Amino acid sequence: MPNVQIKNVPPEAHAVLRARAAAAHQSLQEYLLEALVEQASRPTLDEVLDRASRRSGGRAPRRAVVAAIRADRDRR
Repeated sequence: MPNVQIKNVPPEAHAVLRARAAAAHQSLQEYLLEALVEQASRPTLDEVLDRASRRSGGRAPRRAVVAAIRADRDRR
């Protein structure tokens, strides 16, 4: 499995992440891995729009797509 190393993390951010990991009863490694996997599992807005524009059957205006995504996220 590949490894990731992050350098130059600001001390304040490091302290917050360590505290959150401890509150979740996880090591910092476990906490960050879970956060990265979750982040990677969600498409970016550009990826969603790219997929939407490649579908057959017509094109949706960008503003309509953005509004639909925003409405969906607001419902969550």
